[in-house]
Amino acid sequence: MRVSVALFTADLRTHDNPVLVAALADAERVVPLFVVDTGVRRTGFVVPNRAAFLADSLADLDAALRARGGRLVVRVGDVVEETCRVAAETGAAVVHIAAGVSRYAARREDRLRAGLAGDRRELRVHEASVTAVPPGALTPAGKDHFAVFTPYFRRWERFAVRGVLPAPDAVPVPDVRSAGLPRAGSLAPGPTSPGLPAGGESEARRRLRSWLAGPLSAYDDRHDDLAADATSRLSPYLHFGCLSPAELLHRARARDGPGARAFVRQLAWRDFHHQVLAARPDAADHDYRPRHDRWRHAPEETEAWQEGRTGYPLVDAALRQLRHEGWMPGRARLLAASFLVKTLYVDWRVGARHFLDLLVDGDIANNQLNWQWVAGTGTDTRPNRVLNPVVQARRFDPRGEYVRRWLPELGGLDARTIHRLPQLDAAARAGLDYPAPVVDLAAAAVRFREGRSSG
Repeated sequence: MRVSVALFTADLRTHDNPVLVAALADAERVVPLFVVDTGVRRTGFVVPNRAAFLADSLADLDAALRARGGRLVVRVGDVVEETCRVAAETGAAVVHIAAGVSRYAARREDRLRAGLAGDRRELRVHEASVTAVPPGALTPAGKDHFAVFTPYFRRWERFAVRGVLPAPDAVPVPDVRSAGLPRAGSLAPGPTSPGLPAGGESEARRRLRSWLAGPLSAYDDRHDDLAADATSRLSPYLHFGCLSPAELLHRARARDGPGARAFVRQLAWRDFHHQVLAARPDAADHDYRPRHDRWRHAPEETEAWQEGRTGYPLVDAALRQLRHEGWMPGRARLLAASFLVKTLYVDWRVGARHFLDLLVDGDIANNQLNWQWVAGTGTDTRPNRVLNPVVQARRFDPRGEYVRRWLPELGGLDARTIHRLPQLDAAARAGLDYPAPVVDLAAAAVRFREGRSSG
């Protein structure tokens, strides 16, 4: 009886899963394996919010496999040691895995290949499941990746994305030992955000159906309207692989229209950042394009930013939403990041770490490279742009609804007063349980320009 192993990583789904399909085609029995990798734990990447989402997703994947006559096999320990052990116990000749883009994923793949080869077993690596277009599939002449989005997007639009694979009807699993499904607290102890979404492929597909049925059509007009909450909220499901980006791309393109095209462009941005990181893994913590900044050490201002107490309502609302939901819409992320790195002139890595501590969709490629884009150390062709939080509030929260939603202490104020708060003097602010601005915008702009030009 031939046995193969399907090693799940960031592809926790049964629909459109090339690894699972290939493993089933390769053998009569398949071990659907997930290793609670103690090596990842040591990196500090596993935090309570993502641990809770992961636990949900694994339980849902196990249920989907049981509905097909199988089950999820769970092991705890070093991913290479446990995978090799499972292969030896079941006599599996081949282990299937999806390629990753981070340094950790690359090292994991190298170690797995060597460990299996030592026992005369094979590792088959399939294209990355975290993107619609595989990293490295598109390159400019003489280079290993695109550094500017627009030419990448032109090529990306013409790329023939693979077709969507159906979920298997049956998943026969050999007799093999399994640990119990992990609980969130065992993965990363600590409190989670109270508004955290449920994880899993079932929830992902429910949200996908709802998104395609209506809101997608208005995405081009409303995605930056913070009060409307008009984005898909599918990013956590893409991050954990509960939803296939290739399937999402095909289904969005089938809707056509301005909303669908604007949404597809955002999927391309996601792929763009993954191909940058795949080619430049050190961009996770080093400037992609150094500006020689002399970042400020400002612990009190940084803490005010983290807690949503900067005195700039839209910035504070964004950070409060992050703490409550473990998520923020893209416009809120850009504004919050710009305030820290351009207005407070604090190192982008400080902000990126705070986001990774809370974001349920915390993704090294998108988080770190979006922070670098905002900081001007990444791929942005206008590295010195600054997002003014007062102007942004008037444009993207003109009625003050988003601010009032997340800052209940300002719930009785009208939009005009909310927008003017940072300019009000102490007497005008009397009676408000809301802090004065931590910084003057004009002075901060001068400080940033001087700091960057003298770096």
